[in-house]
Amino acid sequence: MDNKKYLDKIKTRFLKYVKYDTQSDPDSETYPSTEKELVLLNDLKNELNELGLDDTKIDEYGYVTAILKSNTEKNVPVLAFVSHVDTATEVTGKKVNPQLIENYDGSDIQLINDATQVIKVESNPYLKNLVGHDIVTTDGTTLLGADDKSGVAVVMSAIDYLINHPEIKHGDIKVLFNPDEEVGTGTKFFDVEKFGADYGYTLDGSVKGEIEFENFNAYGAKVKFFGKAIHPGYAKDKMINAIKALSYFVTLLPDEHSPEHTDGYKGFIHPITMNSGNEEASITFILRDFELEKINDYKEIINTLAKKAADQFGAKFEVEFNEQYKSMNEVIKNHIKVVDYAKEAMDRLGIEVITKPIRGGTDGATLTHKGLPCPKLFTGQQNYHGKQEYISLQDMFDSMRTVVEICKVWEEKS
Repeated sequence: MDNKKYLDKIKTRFLKYVKYDTQSDPDSETYPSTEKELVLLNDLKNELNELGLDDTKIDEYGYVTAILKSNTEKNVPVLAFVSHVDTATEVTGKKVNPQLIENYDGSDIQLINDATQVIKVESNPYLKNLVGHDIVTTDGTTLLGADDKSGVAVVMSAIDYLINHPEIKHGDIKVLFNPDEEVGTGTKFFDVEKFGADYGYTLDGSVKGEIEFENFNAYGAKVKFFGKAIHPGYAKDKMINAIKALSYFVTLLPDEHSPEHTDGYKGFIHPITMNSGNEEASITFILRDFELEKINDYKEIINTLAKKAADQFGAKFEVEFNEQYKSMNEVIKNHIKVVDYAKEAMDRLGIEVITKPIRGGTDGATLTHKGLPCPKLFTGQQNYHGKQEYISLQDMFDSMRTVVEICKVWEEKS
């Protein structure tokens, strides 16, 4: 493989993509949730077209799709490689100023525009694997956007490589770049049947060698307390304070079911936003677990504690639950070769395979339940959603190599 040439291509693409502000908006009622996502999506469509892919287009929802036609006489299942362009909502994505540290020496990394932001080796042990690598960080004032512009750079560069190396045999390969993954609606309107792929991979993972095909089952919840507002000077035996009922309710939540106290296969009940007034106060939650049955337990906990809090203050309450996504493993376990072939590709490249559950969601879960089995592969992104986000260019290059090798494995086994 042309290591230097394609490492440079990944670097150039990634450093360009992260400068686009593509932050999605969870409160938007449009799709995509922000117009600025479409700027990068349209530019990616043009880039795919310039590479020479067929049927390159962007639809009304901002989904960018294209196809690299098969160059083999074999009947190979159609593969798709998927990445999202939007960045997380927790930290600003405006004016991203990426910093390139070449030949990293293994020491703590001081981010240049905020003296308080230091990526410390002690709390980031993965850095020990990256000595000698070229690392991209933020400047300490924004997120980086490696989640998931690293995936976009990997997919684009892998397609570039396959086009320029026709001796590598492969079946039809489809590309999907989408908006709004970070707000949970990344593939909400995507037509899998029309897309026409048989198997897919999202390029949106973390450490080198990681393949994930099991994620949380996810529900949202909203609890409202209804009180009675009275002028406080004349409130005795009349006022019912919804804020107090809500506050008491929060204190009743069991710590053992909080994200601060869970890891591995343990799920959680996580309060995320509050709005409060004397007359009405509300709180929203995300409920997560790998076992769908346990979500029902979490629902029961919320209902029981909300009633207790409402009764304590004479308030009324209501609870709403909504399904957000399901674990992809329920489908992928019946199509396990999509995982096995990725593992074989990494084995061939000498990359140690790491399998673990996703403690979150992924576009691949929605795509899988729509009929496109779609596990998640590594790109190397670290500390995503924060100001100390970083990534190794060499990890991204190995991700690109994995994509190319997966295409070869599928062709050989067809």
